[in-house]
Amino acid sequence: MTTVLIVDDQPLQRFGFRMLLESQDDMTVLDEAASGTEAIREAAHLRPDVVLMDVRMPGLDGIEATRRITASGERTRVLILTTFDVDEYACAGLRAGASGFLVKDAEPEDLLSGIRAVASGNAVVAPGLTRRLLDAYVHHLPAGTTEPSAADPRLAALTDREREILTVIGKGWTNTEIAERLHLAESTVKTHVSRVLAKTASRDRVQAVICAYETGLVRP
Repeated sequence: MTTVLIVDDQPLQRFGFRMLLESQDDMTVLDEAASGTEAIREAAHLRPDVVLMDVRMPGLDGIEATRRITASGERTRVLILTTFDVDEYACAGLRAGASGFLVKDAEPEDLLSGIRAVASGNAVVAPGLTRRLLDAYVHHLPAGTTEPSAADPRLAALTDREREILTVIGKGWTNTEIAERLHLAESTVKTHVSRVLAKTASRDRVQAVICAYETGLVRP
């Protein structure tokens, strides 16, 4: 059973999400929160698998709430709801530790599959949206991060093959694409990806993509 905390300042929006999620046999809504402050408190108390997080709320917004929830070290993952026309929020969400993004007017099936994916440790950002978000995000990187840095501890710990895997993850390749293009068994790719995530301290694939950009392995 996947447990969810719904965070949105609009009661009708929360009601709609609750109705959808509770129609599923494998999901349960633990509670609702109307602000970032409430979200942090409820996440610490209830320890849900997934927090469905709105971005724009009065007081503490969803980005800062995401940052504090993911920094707590708990297993809770955050799925942010965003819009295509507010890229800066999505970029900030990546830095804050979100495990994925969905557009607020996404199809119900996409929201449900997204929650399941995040709960299982995967990212839910579609490759096209990932590229768009990161192309915007990379322009906010500090100067000097456009060239790969062997001194960066996240890269120094990687083998040559793992560094190659991180590079193609940053380019948006799926495990199947990596296996086909690098002539590896998919099980081998999964092992490499797991090691890359562990060595770079990336919570999930989205965070690994950020690492690839921050260390200069991938450019827009």
